[in-house]
Amino acid sequence: MALESMEIWFVTGSQDLYGPATLKQVARNSREVVDGLNASSRLPVRLVFKDVVTSAESILRVCQEASAARACAGVVCWMHTFSPAKMWIAGLSALRRPLLHLHTQFNRDLPWSSIDMDFMNLNQAAHGDREFGFICSRMRLGRKVVVGHWQEAAVQERLAAWMRAAAGAAELRGLKVARLGDNMRQVAVTEGDKVEAQIRLGFEVNGYGVGELAERTQAVSDAEIDAAAAECDQRYAMADELQPGGAKRQALRYALRVETALRGFLVDGGFGAFTDTFEDLAGLAQLPGLAVQRLMAEGYGFAAEGDWKTAALVRALKVMGEGLEGGASFMEDYTYHFGADGAKVLGAHMLEVCPTLAGTMPSCEVHPLGIGGKDAPVRLVFTARGGPAINVSMIDLGDRFRLLMNEVDAVEADRPMPALPVARALWTPRPDLPTAAAAWIYSGGAHHTAFSQAVTGEMIEDLAEMSGLEYVPITAATSISDVRNQLRWNEAYYGRRS
Repeated sequence: MALESMEIWFVTGSQDLYGPATLKQVARNSREVVDGLNASSRLPVRLVFKDVVTSAESILRVCQEASAARACAGVVCWMHTFSPAKMWIAGLSALRRPLLHLHTQFNRDLPWSSIDMDFMNLNQAAHGDREFGFICSRMRLGRKVVVGHWQEAAVQERLAAWMRAAAGAAELRGLKVARLGDNMRQVAVTEGDKVEAQIRLGFEVNGYGVGELAERTQAVSDAEIDAAAAECDQRYAMADELQPGGAKRQALRYALRVETALRGFLVDGGFGAFTDTFEDLAGLAQLPGLAVQRLMAEGYGFAAEGDWKTAALVRALKVMGEGLEGGASFMEDYTYHFGADGAKVLGAHMLEVCPTLAGTMPSCEVHPLGIGGKDAPVRLVFTARGGPAINVSMIDLGDRFRLLMNEVDAVEADRPMPALPVARALWTPRPDLPTAAAAWIYSGGAHHTAFSQAVTGEMIEDLAEMSGLEYVPITAATSISDVRNQLRWNEAYYGRRS
């Protein structure tokens, strides 16, 4: 995955007014803050101490270096003392990385009996950070502000959430998405402006004929398929007909042939996400089901029917949730339960839900698809584990991209679904299904989503802020009137910006 290769720079602001002794103490304190945060075990990305900046030249230099450094996913700024904000204008104008303003101070408590003017001159974050905050607001800079003592768990957790969002934004900036086939015919929401997405978010989307994948399947060796099949026999509950010697073992072997070919195509092209469509399967005997599920489990982003926006978003969520409990997957709101015991959503797709969501060992099965005109595809069947999760949709409104997020609670199925031959998740949206669904529809949300059990709404809000995207949350506090008002205000705000 990606987090180990990234770093966040920690920049402390001061000025030459205080003299060398004070500045040395500022640097020592800042190093201790960085070391303490890294040692907390809460931060998913390594924090890197940078020299204390005391002039416009040193600020510009570190901001330019951060923007050019491939490993740097973001910058944390803290004003240990007062740092006149006009010094920051050139540097902040040049910064091309997400910014977090940490409003903290080195000491937690006032030294009541010994406090003097030397202490006051050294520890001026209470007003130094306000000076910095003004220039960020004056320059209309998007950033996150975290307030509290740096040793507090809540402060570290908010910093960690922002780091994960910064990692997602960094992943999008360099992401390549392969589109095998075109968009599903006549579908609107999965279309969009791929050039604008690359300008604003950095990821590129390019199309390839599915015939290229079909050709690659011919080069896969029997030894490669044997190894993959043996792994499946160990990892999944294999249907009798797919076990060695079973009547449909060849269907499994073909699915694994496609998987091996597809993985090679993605690796050779440097792709982190991909799409396909059941309407373009020329040269393939099955719609890739098992292949897609297993590749998503490895970390690839995916969405069906040519939905490149959701494929990129799934990859970003996988990076953002790395190391946390729970998986991420392509998902679709498929059908409802409007029962008296509580309204629920059954999420699924034809085949492609990631097994990182599974609560128990997935079952590997083969069933007819009913559309696409191809052989019955192999797939993994399971029900997602219960617990809090989110659904996220990225939509193209023509003049901007909107990021829409609904907090949900995944639940266990009320009863078994033995006749449903697909992987699925069952959830209750917050605040409730009628409100959440209406808010989603008013907001133009897509039927395809990126579903995560690990990423939080705070991380999505941070991702939207640092990526310049409109953000609409649907949470336990949401009301329809509030959402409709927010959408009206957003039209005015983003219309002014575009």
